[in-house]
Amino acid sequence: MDQQGPIRVVTVDDHTILLGGLRFLLLAFDDIELVGEARSGAEAVRLCAKVEPDVVLMDMMMPEMDGAATTRAIKEQSPNIQVLVLSSFHDQDSVQRAMEAGASGYLLKDVPIDDLADGIRAAHAGKLVMAPEAARALVRAAHRPRPGVDLTERQLEILTLLVEGLSNNEIAERLFLSPYTVRNHVSEILAKLGASSRTEAATLALRLGLVG
Repeated sequence: MDQQGPIRVVTVDDHTILLGGLRFLLLAFDDIELVGEARSGAEAVRLCAKVEPDVVLMDMMMPEMDGAATTRAIKEQSPNIQVLVLSSFHDQDSVQRAMEAGASGYLLKDVPIDDLADGIRAAHAGKLVMAPEAARALVRAAHRPRPGVDLTERQLEILTLLVEGLSNNEIAERLFLSPYTVRNHVSEILAKLGASSRTEAATLALRLGLVG
C-alpha cells in the first residue's frame, strides 16, 4: 500500500488520562500522526466520518456504546478505516466480539509503545495484529462447544414447549411425565445452555436455532 505522509490515527477511550498518555507517546514516531481523540463511541463515529483516519485505536469497555458496537458502526460507514483494539481485557467474549465487529487486531494496554507503533503500521497495511493473550482467547473460543449440543432428545422436546410458554405442570401433562421429572430436566437445560432463567433459555434456544 502506498502511503503519502504519516499514518493518520484516531484514539478512542473514555479515560482522559489514557488519551493524554497516547497523545504524548505517539509523538515519538514521525510516520504516525494523531488526528483526533474521542471519549465515547458516538463521538468516535462522528469524528471518523469527519477526519477519515487510517487507523483507530479503540477501547473496548465504554459506557452506552462499547468498543465492539463502535467498531461495527465505523466499519459500516468507512470500510477502509482499520480499527485496532487497545484494551485492558482479553477474555474470550471481548476478543471474539471485537473481531466479529470488524477489528483488524487486538492489543493490550500494557503493550510497549514500539510494539504499539508496529501494530498501527501492520493494521494500516491490512495485516492481522494480535496480542498473544488475545490470540489464545480466540483459540479457546473456537474450541468451545456450541451451547445446547449436549441436550438430549427429551430435553429438546421440553425446551420447545418451554419456548411456547408452557409451565412445568403443563409440560408434564403434555408429555405424560411427572412435574418432578420435568423440573429436573428444566434445571439441566438451564445448566447446559448457561442460562439463569426460563426466559433466557427460551431466548437462547431461538437464537441458536435449537427449536423451530
